[in-house]
Amino acid sequence: MRRIAVLTSGGDAPGMNAALRAAVRSAVARGWEVWGIRRGYAGLLEGAFVPLGPRDVGGILHLGGTILGSARCPEFQSEAGLSQALDVLSRQGVEGLVVIGGNGSQQGAHKLFQAGVPVVGVASTIDNDLYGSEPTIGVDTALNVALEAIDRLKVTASAHSRAFLVEVMGRDCGYLALMAALAGGAEAVVLPEVATDPEALAAELHAAYERGKPHAIVVVAEGAEYNAQRLAAYFQQHEKRLGFGLRVTILGHVQRGGAPGAFDRILATRLGAAAVDALAQGQHGVLAGWQMGRVTFTPLAEVVRHRKTLDPELVNLARVLAR
Repeated sequence: MRRIAVLTSGGDAPGMNAALRAAVRSAVARGWEVWGIRRGYAGLLEGAFVPLGPRDVGGILHLGGTILGSARCPEFQSEAGLSQALDVLSRQGVEGLVVIGGNGSQQGAHKLFQAGVPVVGVASTIDNDLYGSEPTIGVDTALNVALEAIDRLKVTASAHSRAFLVEVMGRDCGYLALMAALAGGAEAVVLPEVATDPEALAAELHAAYERGKPHAIVVVAEGAEYNAQRLAAYFQQHEKRLGFGLRVTILGHVQRGGAPGAFDRILATRLGAAAVDALAQGQHGVLAGWQMGRVTFTPLAEVVRHRKTLDPELVNLARVLAR
């Protein structure tokens, strides 16, 4: 193998640049030529290649986001789009591809692998919903951003004896919400994986006040049936009967921004380097992830077929500790 390409795709995650840096420098150390692809799969279809050397990825370890950029690309999902991508890679002389991203990105990587492209994925998403890696790149930093917000809101909530809803990202996965609730000492957590009854939630919050708590913090996953806006609307509609309303803070994309923490920098560095090692060893069509305290490689066929689930023991623990 003499020439590889690297792309970042899907939602940006703190640590993507660290993974890119590790992949580029590991490949150059092997004497390989490395090309970066701008704007993910959209850039691949456009042939947006840029040469990358050790100095091109210098000074990016601490940067959030991705210097290569990312973009949605519905065209790549079609047979015509896949054919175009294969043609572009062939004309560029790319002999291996590293795809840094989450679920949608790895589904694209799997399609390319099935079409004959040597591909290795790198698990990167703040949602932590990607099968094949216990933590994914970016989730630790995003969790700490959410935790800081919860800690700050708790001060105001206590001062005014109020109830706050804090909505975190995660799409249809409740990992961020569950961990933020556990680490932040929330009075309740609302998850996509667990049905929520607003009346039962109101009873939990009333019980918290009766136990002498000066505030109530509810962490809500954005993908829950009752997200923050729906819950707030319900409580507003029935405020006279329930006896209180809810203040809403939606963290949104602020969780993706900023510098990656130490854990994400190290995780991304190890996975980026491991992806290049896998290509060198002829181990293609796999996802480089972190499981049981070590780097692992999971076939992309399994990654796209399986769905990561929450640990029910942690869901129960959150309920117990809220009391």
